[in-house]
Amino acid sequence: MSKKISILIVDDEESVRDSLYNWFVEDGYNVDCADNARVALTKLESVNFDIILADIKMPGMDGLEMLRRIKLLKKDSIIIVMTAFATVDTAVQALKDGAFDYVTKPFDPDDLSHLIRNASKQILLTEENEILKEKVITLENIENIVGKSEAMKNVLQEIESVAQSNSSVIITGESGTGKELIAKAIHSNSARKYFPLVSVHCGALTESLLESELFGHEKGAFTGAMYNRKGRFEMADSGTIFLDEIATISIKMQVELLRVLETKTFMRVGGNKEIYSDFRVICATNRNLKQMVEEGTFREDLFYRLNVVNIHVPPLRERVGDIPLLTEYFIKKYCTSMNKPTISIDSAALKRLEEFDFPGNIRELENMIERAIVIGSGKKITLKDLPIEKNIINLQAESLDEQEKNHINQILLKYDWNISRSAKALQVDRVTLYNKIKKFNLKSLK
Repeated sequence: MSKKISILIVDDEESVRDSLYNWFVEDGYNVDCADNARVALTKLESVNFDIILADIKMPGMDGLEMLRRIKLLKKDSIIIVMTAFATVDTAVQALKDGAFDYVTKPFDPDDLSHLIRNASKQILLTEENEILKEKVITLENIENIVGKSEAMKNVLQEIESVAQSNSSVIITGESGTGKELIAKAIHSNSARKYFPLVSVHCGALTESLLESELFGHEKGAFTGAMYNRKGRFEMADSGTIFLDEIATISIKMQVELLRVLETKTFMRVGGNKEIYSDFRVICATNRNLKQMVEEGTFREDLFYRLNVVNIHVPPLRERVGDIPLLTEYFIKKYCTSMNKPTISIDSAALKRLEEFDFPGNIRELENMIERAIVIGSGKKITLKDLPIEKNIINLQAESLDEQEKNHINQILLKYDWNISRSAKALQVDRVTLYNKIKKFNLKSLK
C-alpha cells in the first residue's frame, strides 16, 4: 500500500479504544483516539483522517449526530459506525446519513480488518482517479504539439498557466510554426472546452466578407443574403474565438473589433438588434504588431486589449533538437493515413534535415515527409527522397527560370500553397502567380 491510511477511533469505552488501537497499529495504520464526539470533531479541524470508526451510543453528542456534522463539512469522509445495540432502524439511518458501513459489538477482529481494508482500497482508488483526471486535463489535446526542447517546454508551461483564465491571448511566430495548435490546446484545457472553438482566418477574407463572417447578417442585408446567418462571435458563445492573421484586418474592422471585445455585444450586418455573446478571444500573427502600432497600421488600443498574454512559438531552426521527434511523428501519421507499413529515416537524411534552415518551419518539414512517403519505395527515407538537395542544385543553377521556379516553390511551401499570401510575399498579383505555377508546372503535395 503506497499510502499509510489514518484511522480515528471514537468511543467512550477505554477498553474498546485500546483494543482497536492495538489491532490497527499492528496492521500498519496510523491510529488516533477520542473518548467522545466533541473531542473527535476538534481533532478533525486540524487533521484529515481517512477512516473514522465511531460508536453510536456515547454521552452527550451521539455517533449519528457526529456523522451528520462530519458529512456537512467533509462529504467524502469514510465513517464506520459501531454499536452494541444493533437494530435495523439504526443501521438504515446510519447508511442514510452517509456511513460507509456499520459493525456490531463484540467485534470479530478478522471481519473488522477486512472491512477496514475495503474502505482503504476505496480511498486509494479515489485518489488515483483524481490524479489521473488531473493528468488527462493537463495533457488534453496537446498530443500534436511535439517537442522536448526547452523552447517548447516553455510554450507548454505558458499554455498550462493561461488556459484557465479568460484573458485574451496573442500567439506570435513565423508561418508554419503551429500557432493554431497552440490555440486549440489553450481552449481544450480551459473551462470553456465543452463549448465551441470557432476559427476565423482573417487574411483569407475581404473586409466586407470578414464583417459578415464575424457578426453574421440578416436576410436581404446585401445582394445574395438569402437568409439570416449567425456570425462567428455568436457561434462562439461560452466558447473561444480564434482570429488567425489578425494583423491583416483593416482599420475600420479594428475599430469594430475593439468595440465588440469591450462590450461583448454586436449587431448582424443589416440588423438593428444588439446580440450578446460570452466568448474568449485568442489571436495569432506572424507580424510584429508593436511595430505596426508605431507605423500607424494597427490601433494601439486594440493591441493592448488583445495583448494581455503573449505566447511566442519558436521557429524550427531554434528547436533543431525536436526535428527527429517531429520527423518520427509525421512518418507515423502519413504511413497510417496511406495504409503503408511504418518506415524509418536513415541517419544521413535525418542529419540533412537537422542542417536545413526550414523557412516554412514545421509545415515545410511535414510536406517533405509526406512527399518522401508518397514517392519513396524503400523501407527507409533516404536523401534522394528529400527535395532539399534538389533545391540546393537549383539555387546554384545559372538559369534565371530555374532560380525563379525554385523561389516560387519555396514560397508556396512556406505558406502551405495559400495563393493570396504567397502572391503578397512575392509582391505579384494572384493571376501572375497562377501563370507562373502553370509555366513551371508546380504542384501542391496536398
